Amino acid sequence: MVSETSLSSSKRSPATPKFCNSFTTRIFADVAGDITIVVDGESFLLHKFPLVTLSGKIRKMVAEAKGSNVSNLELLNFPGGHQTFELAMKFCYGMNFEITTFNVARLRCAAEYLEMTEEYREQNLISRTEIYLNEIVFQSFQKSVEVLSTCEMLPPHMVDEIEISSGCVEAIAMNACKEQLVSGLSKLDCAGESRELKDDCVAWWVEDLSVLRIDYFQRVICAMGRMGVRSDSIIASLMHYAQSSLKGIGKCQFWNPSRTNTSPTSIEKDQRIIVETLVSLMPTDKSSSIPLTFLFGMLKMAIMLAATIPCRLELERRIALRLEMVSLDDLLIPSLQSGDSLFDVDTVHRLLVNFLQRVEEEETEDYGYESDGLCSAGHGSLLKVGQLIDAYLAEIAPDPYLSLQKFVALIEILPDYARVIDDGLYRAVDIYLKAHPALTELESKKLCKLIDCQKLSQEACNHAAQNDRLPLQMIVQVLYFEQMRLKNAFSGSSGDGLLSQRISSGVPSAAMSPRDNYASLRRENRELKLEISRMRVRLSELEKEQMFMKQGMIDKAGNGRTFLTSLSKGIGRIAIFSGQGGGKRQKSGRKSRGSEGKTGRSRRHSVS
Repeated sequence: MVSETSLSSSKRSPATPKFCNSFTTRIFADVAGDITIVVDGESFLLHKFPLVTLSGKIRKMVAEAKGSNVSNLELLNFPGGHQTFELAMKFCYGMNFEITTFNVARLRCAAEYLEMTEEYREQNLISRTEIYLNEIVFQSFQKSVEVLSTCEMLPPHMVDEIEISSGCVEAIAMNACKEQLVSGLSKLDCAGESRELKDDCVAWWVEDLSVLRIDYFQRVICAMGRMGVRSDSIIASLMHYAQSSLKGIGKCQFWNPSRTNTSPTSIEKDQRIIVETLVSLMPTDKSSSIPLTFLFGMLKMAIMLAATIPCRLELERRIALRLEMVSLDDLLIPSLQSGDSLFDVDTVHRLLVNFLQRVEEEETEDYGYESDGLCSAGHGSLLKVGQLIDAYLAEIAPDPYLSLQKFVALIEILPDYARVIDDGLYRAVDIYLKAHPALTELESKKLCKLIDCQKLSQEACNHAAQNDRLPLQMIVQVLYFEQMRLKNAFSGSSGDGLLSQRISSGVPSAAMSPRDNYASLRRENRELKLEISRMRVRLSELEKEQMFMKQGMIDKAGNGRTFLTSLSKGIGRIAIFSGQGGGKRQKSGRKSRGSEGKTGRSRRHSVS
């Protein structure tokens, strides 16, 4: 074998053939070069005989140029450039060189361009490259990835026509399936091994796919999905590709809104295509679980790069399916619009809309008397989301650019039964009122009407009663309900009147359909259970207050007993030390005050 480096360095003057070793010198020692071929501006002085013997294209060009200057030919748009043409000419001259994964695709396209088929000679360049692809490249995952990555710099139509790219894609997917089976067996063999070893066995090849261009990566992932590669491996591939191709992109854009006014650069356009493609490749089966941090990261990138609306909506839909598992930091998405709030409130509002639609669909699917009320998974998720949104409202409330309309919209979108206690909502509203002192009285009343005073805890009620930022109407309402609560607590009432009132108002109408009747009953059942939960909270608060009162009374009583005990002990000690004489002095003390004073002085002297 002759290395490519040594061959490429054996160029001579244009008066002699470019490829001269002992073999060619022996054949063409007395024959000067008779044809010059230009490829990408590079001239090659060669001989017609070995070229027309193996290349159908050069043979046709020489035949068509009869009668004119046949000594000069130019090959336009040659695949792989003049370096690949040099390798093809080495093959024509019978010079040995090594076919590798880095040149086999270029050689295959060059052979197709030069029409080096079996028609002109057996084991021609097309046949030789096909053998290498089928027997070496397509049998290996890594080699298939390497060859596919080299196809990026070749004409796409030719690569697809001779099926190099499709062959590599199918080979990668097939080898991934084989590795999946092997890793499954290794998991059974090393069931007691560490989790890290198992993860390495599952997706060791994930990083290799990151070198591919996004269009080839898309084809590979689609082929893997068709052949049954596990969703977790596909998700890991998507995540690693995103981390390697979108790493550290446009961090300053979140804090530079004026940057979005300019037209996107070519790099940003490529990144937008990557984001949109990765989102379209996400598995759709319900068993697959994509990490929420990755989804939020992709959503932020999609917003920053101005991805298509379907791309962003798909990410929002996937996040909304598990909104109850989202953390507060995930929801704090910076806003890119100048003059708007600091955080992207509109996106969070759409997430809530999708989440509520999902809860409603689940309740409709679970139509039956066994899955109702607070015990349902949908309502449990709704309570978690309610707490999350209250924390989010408190976090964005200090923003001076946050409009009242958006703030109110986030509060109103959640149903009343999404909050057992309104303490979190009250805190958010109070922060907003403090950060926006320019609100009119009417706007403050509109905002405070969203708080249910009956759902405030004792601590929140005490704070609200002394809060000067609240409208007077709400303060009076808080004091009224607090008085009613204390009255019911002392009278022993448990709120049966309210429950009976809710029950009487929830009797289904005879004109309603059976499904509507069931929905109404289910809604009433949920409200009643929610009311019971509130009463339990109130009861626990009253029990705590009662314990504090008892403890205070015990402490006071303990202090009184301590005083009396010390006094009695002092008197006892006096009686012990004084003996019977003390009794005489006490009797004599009844006769005159003067003698009592002397007796007291003598008693104090005896004690000391």
